[in-house]
Amino acid sequence: MIAASRRLRLWQIDFVSTFLNSDNAFKIYMEQPKGFEEGGEGYVWKLNKTLYGTMQGAHDWAENLDKTFEGQGYYKSKADPQIQSRVCEDKFTLTSTWTDDILGASSSLEGENTAKEQLSASYKIKDLGEVKLILGMRVERDRKTGDIKLSQQAYCERMLQCFNMAKCSPTSTPLPTGLTLSIEDCPTTVEEAKEMENTPYQEALGSLMWLQIATRPDLSYAVNLLHNPGKTHWNALKHILAYIKGTIRYGITYAGEDLNPTGYVDSDFAGCRDT
Repeated sequence: MIAASRRLRLWQIDFVSTFLNSDNAFKIYMEQPKGFEEGGEGYVWKLNKTLYGTMQGAHDWAENLDKTFEGQGYYKSKADPQIQSRVCEDKFTLTSTWTDDILGASSSLEGENTAKEQLSASYKIKDLGEVKLILGMRVERDRKTGDIKLSQQAYCERMLQCFNMAKCSPTSTPLPTGLTLSIEDCPTTVEEAKEMENTPYQEALGSLMWLQIATRPDLSYAVNLLHNPGKTHWNALKHILAYIKGTIRYGITYAGEDLNPTGYVDSDFAGCRDT
């Protein structure tokens, strides 16, 4: 939203061997990997650097990066600690970090280059240039208006294939008209329970949740109603997948010069069977 409204330049970098940039905050020992044993049996390695998968690794790396940002004049967002921003000689730069990826937005080419150069002085990085793909989301920029569109067509295609819905007939709405779901829509017989045991309900729902959070807010209402792994809810979930089949190119577009969001709601408390 900020990048679109202020027409900031979008860029992306990737840290190389991310966790090896930070020291361990605690003493950690590991078994020696086969083929690399030293000193004979009974010896272990002491880790001097953090590794991916260690309990403290992500925290140590985040703390290390925070200190680097602070030293370069960035301020951490109170709303989201992964967001950093600064104004340097009237040049504004905003960064968002996902472990080893940084999505940056700068008000000028000079500000972008300065940010990259300073980070490369502290870490080995890959300059990925203008952002095109981040966390599986396709990023498209309208040069004339500054609008930014995020979409996940490839993710949707993989999801439909994974849950055997790639050849389904598309639907025009996320849920069937008049459908009311309840927490009471659970299996009532042993046969129904066994049938649902072999249904990838949890995996499919998790996939939908990431999609509706990232780029498809039009799915939010329908997805939030799916909270019981019963046959009725499974059929409703497949209906949502069929809707995605017909709207696979949909995404979310950030536009406008006003940073004050406008929201709309259509509340219907009487339609909830559970309350």
